[in-house]
Amino acid sequence: MSETVSFGYEEVAAEEKAGKVGAIFSNVARKYDIMNDAMSAGMHRVWKDDFVRRVKPRAGEQILDMAGGTGDIAFRMEAKGAIVTVSDINQDMLDVGIERAMERGIDTLVWSRQNAEELSFPDRHFDAYTIAFGIRNVTHIDKALAEAHRVLKYGGRFFCLEFSTTQWPGFKEVYDAYSHKLVPKLGKMIAGDADSYRYLIESIRRFPPMPEFEGMIRAAGFKHTKVEPILGGLVAIHSGWKV
Repeated sequence: MSETVSFGYEEVAAEEKAGKVGAIFSNVARKYDIMNDAMSAGMHRVWKDDFVRRVKPRAGEQILDMAGGTGDIAFRMEAKGAIVTVSDINQDMLDVGIERAMERGIDTLVWSRQNAEELSFPDRHFDAYTIAFGIRNVTHIDKALAEAHRVLKYGGRFFCLEFSTTQWPGFKEVYDAYSHKLVPKLGKMIAGDADSYRYLIESIRRFPPMPEFEGMIRAAGFKHTKVEPILGGLVAIHSGWKV
């Protein structure tokens, strides 16, 4: 029997997941940032600002922003003088990011279509690797983490911003009700697509808890790993170093 993996609350053949996820992001690419504002009441902007402050991008550094699609993280790091390669498996998401960069007059970013599990970059190439709200959509998270470790220089740092499960009593139940019942309706109203947003919420629920994901980062070879929960773990910043 072929290997199965989670696709929201479904189990699908591993070789099918990338295509299914790709179709979802192609569907939502043009409305992705509008929906992020609607779903998080604009808080995703604060989380991304905080995330980039943790990364501490410096002028001249080579940084790979994986699953960087629409450029939100890359624009913030480019403003600090970093040399950013924006990669995503989905060309529609990259096309939106390229258009946004042109509107901002930013021409220093490198755009590269990549599969996080099989990067084409050489070993020990980047000073930092970032991935924001993308790793839960990867078919084999362990392979993506191994690739992140491979392409980082010694002394390089890994940073991941991802949804998790809040531990705050009361808030968890309220958020679960909001996300499962209202987010698909927002998706239908704003993006004309309830099913894609239903998957995005389900994928959050299937993502490993914070301690388990930190263990996966360590298993990939990273040292000095750290988890910084936001809103009790609704969102978390994970980090590690290649030493």
